Amino acid sequence: MSNANPTTDTNEPFVIRENAANGVVTLTLNRPKQFNALSVDMLSAIQKKLDDITHDSSVRVVVMAASGKAFCAGHNLKEMRANTDEAFHQSLFEQCSQMMLSINRMPQIVIAKVQGIATAAGCQLVAACDLAVASDNAKFATSGINVGLFCSTPAVAVSRNLPRKKAFEMLITGEFIDADAALQQGLINRVASSEQLDDTLQSLIDAITAKSSVATITGKDMFYKQLDMDLAAAYDYAGKIMTCNMMADDVGEGIDAFIEKRHAVWTGR
Repeated sequence: MSNANPTTDTNEPFVIRENAANGVVTLTLNRPKQFNALSVDMLSAIQKKLDDITHDSSVRVVVMAASGKAFCAGHNLKEMRANTDEAFHQSLFEQCSQMMLSINRMPQIVIAKVQGIATAAGCQLVAACDLAVASDNAKFATSGINVGLFCSTPAVAVSRNLPRKKAFEMLITGEFIDADAALQQGLINRVASSEQLDDTLQSLIDAITAKSSVATITGKDMFYKQLDMDLAAAYDYAGKIMTCNMMADDVGEGIDAFIEKRHAVWTGR
């Protein structure tokens, strides 16, 4: 959690959007002096960018990145202390939760690119993304417990990434884990040196964008929905989704290409 001053005299946007080839968009949190804290204004800026992207079928992958030495230090403690009424805090946590849910619900694959620290709601942001890559100097913590505040909303995302006892250890101790531990415990997917982080990220992006958009959109939606079902219901739902998926033109093309030993030509239909 960040205790940086929530005010800034910069005219720079809170979040910078960069469009690249192959339908890849990078959203960069842009308050490095505040350790990219999730202030009300930062959350609003992220939400606006996500809402703009969600209905843009030309975007396949969204990279959540950050400027400066830290990825995200969570909520801004000074902003929280400056607003002591219960209604403000309820609104803040609802706003943050809505942003995290937007990441799961949007059809695009969202990848966190982490450098430096990701603490409290910043760690939650990493956990909420579909995938995550991190530099070997990255560190992760749910550190609210250190100021007497259990990271309840980060716990939702973190406990859905890590094994139960590992998640609770993070939440109840506030201790940092390094990138290797985060990889082993399932919080992130890949670790690289700072110099190789972009290449590692790109290899993951390439693996996704080489696939049919029909399959990736179907797969993301199915994956999150089945997690809340019991086993029998999940299988029933999965069978219906696969049947529907089989009717797509891209599946016919993909199977024909496999049989004919050639590269598939995806149409997104």
